[in-house]
Amino acid sequence: MRVDPKARNRAKDPGTGSRPVLPSRNGLGHILKHVSAADGLAIAQVSPQRWGSRHEIAEFVERTSVELAQRGHRVLVAAPSDSRTAIRDGKRAIRAAAADPDSLFAADNPRVLAIGQSLPLPSGPRRRPAPIPLDVSGALEQLFEAVPFDIVHVHEPFAPSPGSAALRHSLSLNVASFHEPVERVLSTQVARMLVEMFFGRIDARTASTLATAEMLERFFPGPCELIRAGADVADPVLPAPPAGRVRIVHCAEEERGALRLFLRALRRLPDDLDWEGVIWFDGQTDPLARVSRRLRERVRLLRPTDGEPPQVIAGADIVCLASGGVRPAPGVAREALAAGAVPVVSDLETYRELVGDGERGLLFPVGDSQTLAAQLERLCREPELRSSLASSARSGGEGRGWGEVGDELEAVYRRLVARRHDPAGDPVIRKRLQGRELIHCDLHMHTDHSPDCATPVEVLLATAKERGLGAIAITDHNEVSGALEARELAREMGGIKVIVAEEVKTAQQGEVIGLFIEEKIERGMSLAETIAEIKRQGGLVYVPHPFDRMHSVPDYEHLLDVVAEIDILEVFNPRIAIDSFNEEAVRFARKYDIVAGAGSDSHVAQGLGSVMIKLRDFEGPAEFLQAMRDADIVRKHKNLVYVQALKFLQTSGGRGGRSLAARQRSGPGGRGGSGRKRPVGKS
Repeated sequence: MRVDPKARNRAKDPGTGSRPVLPSRNGLGHILKHVSAADGLAIAQVSPQRWGSRHEIAEFVERTSVELAQRGHRVLVAAPSDSRTAIRDGKRAIRAAAADPDSLFAADNPRVLAIGQSLPLPSGPRRRPAPIPLDVSGALEQLFEAVPFDIVHVHEPFAPSPGSAALRHSLSLNVASFHEPVERVLSTQVARMLVEMFFGRIDARTASTLATAEMLERFFPGPCELIRAGADVADPVLPAPPAGRVRIVHCAEEERGALRLFLRALRRLPDDLDWEGVIWFDGQTDPLARVSRRLRERVRLLRPTDGEPPQVIAGADIVCLASGGVRPAPGVAREALAAGAVPVVSDLETYRELVGDGERGLLFPVGDSQTLAAQLERLCREPELRSSLASSARSGGEGRGWGEVGDELEAVYRRLVARRHDPAGDPVIRKRLQGRELIHCDLHMHTDHSPDCATPVEVLLATAKERGLGAIAITDHNEVSGALEARELAREMGGIKVIVAEEVKTAQQGEVIGLFIEEKIERGMSLAETIAEIKRQGGLVYVPHPFDRMHSVPDYEHLLDVVAEIDILEVFNPRIAIDSFNEEAVRFARKYDIVAGAGSDSHVAQGLGSVMIKLRDFEGPAEFLQAMRDADIVRKHKNLVYVQALKFLQTSGGRGGRSLAARQRSGPGGRGGSGRKRPVGKS
């Protein structure tokens, strides 16, 4: 695709289905709807770089945002700004979006929103922006609460940064792109646990280079897709050189030391060599002020007012990049490959990946001006070599257009969105349920058939009826005998339904509950195998306390692998000591439109009903699942320390209830020899 490279300067500055949410004490709270159009997605790209700055990441965000907008998606770019006016306008736009989310996309697409002001801090040889601008976290939190985006795409989300702040507050499907193969010691060493927690919210990861993907795998292992950046092809800004003359171009987008090394190499070229040099420079000084007259006569200096780098590179035979690794510019190398010029680059991993091992360009040792001069002389004297390398560059695919990048990103987004569940369910069953009475149901509890519980089945049933529960799911650990026994007793008692269930321990992938099953499922299988067995029995898959790191829980990647098979996700469990673990479950259920569930996870009768589901009465798993889509979560305050202490005392110091063999020896029905009921505990 041929574009106008000056379009970036004309870009405006930022100055100019139902989902469950965190349950309140009385229910699930308000419901948010997607703002995306029927044929497109609502996408937020969070950039760590100031909008309009000359930086690889800023260009990636800008060009992909334009590509996605042209495909019918609504795109918002959240980026830092140096303009106080832009930041004030951004805050006003976020406040307006709280009442009308569509207002963010009423005018421009992509829309650029200033989310914080960067502070220049002294660091190294020049002043650089702080890693995270002022107030960016608060602005992003308000933005994501106001607008439920389909996709939040963050870039370089190492902490602290706008990307890490976005992951902290995002309630949407999260895509993270990593661009620079540089270790951030603060993230990989000092704040590693915090970074891992936020990275656990990433639903898809991409890397711009293989070197970046390898660095990411070394410190934060996980699936990562390679999506290389694109390159622009423009019309040349300079007329072609005379026949036989070789044009050597250097774009000063690397650190200043790279330009000095390039000039030293040019001074070493023989006088009889027919060449001319072009330097594109966007600084305020004259980089040729101290060079000799002999060299100055052969080198032309261009400024941004004369043209952009793609226009300068378009007329080049050779493009030189000489970074020592401080600030490499792989985008310039990609533009050279796209234009058919031969790149001569320092032997950095970032550059080596683009030019290959002498296949699409030549390398020289970092900082070695003598070898750089020799490589330049070799290309000038061997036009056949230049032609061969240029041909390989065009066909290698490294200098592809931004349209291909947009296609690949859109495919990632569509793949994630396709994992969402249908929030509507079955309209026929929904209509059938409308006239049913409302009942309360507790979906997670245990009897003395679990090794860590001492509550007899009859005591549990009596307590459930006393608490006004119309249905309960008995979810003993790796056992269904207690649930089967309770169902028979409930039929005799009347007034309460028992869902036969089992909480199954998988092979190092956490626990999963099968609802509406009839046969015991053996522990120790993989998560996928256990889910397959639940489905084989016609049951529903209920994932309990999925992010409680105090329990055995599946990794985020394992959850993503089976997300299509999950019927209900437990978003509230009163036995979880840290609220953020429940909040993580809410985020996951919300962005994948999974039916939200909750249960007391009671191991003592006193904890029963501390959290309940208020739903329409049901018959069978299909009606139950549909009723759960329109259900409310009702919480009752229970002192966690008190309930846990009771569990400890009733299970003889936490060593578990009666063994199954002891229950079988105690008499028919497994209820003990006397058959007498224990008194129901009062809370």
